[in-house]
Amino acid sequence: MKKRMFSCGLEASLSVIGGKWKILIIWQLASRPRRFGELRRFVDGVTEKMLIQGLKELEKDGLVSRKDFREIPPRVEYSLSKRGVELANVLRPLCEWGAENFREQIAPPPLESYASPQKLVT
Repeated sequence: MKKRMFSCGLEASLSVIGGKWKILIIWQLASRPRRFGELRRFVDGVTEKMLIQGLKELEKDGLVSRKDFREIPPRVEYSLSKRGVELANVLRPLCEWGAENFREQIAPPPLESYASPQKLVT
């Protein structure tokens, strides 16, 4: 299978995080690993179908890791990979810009949903 070629890095980045939900999923995972139900609660408005699809695509693209604990009842946890943490760190200034420029239009989220991306250890 031939790899897709992009005209620039921005196009490549947008191909991975395109759509409404993927960035919000990444942002919620930036603070800590989360289970599926937590993500469904914190990514406001996402349907179960779109959350499943987004997580699968992010995992395929190497941004999200999925850990299956092989328990009954099933327990699965999602976290950011090293590559996902790098992306979350890039998204922080975009979030700050949005908060500064649209302050009056942003509802305060529950305290637990505030994401503080992990810093990479080099």
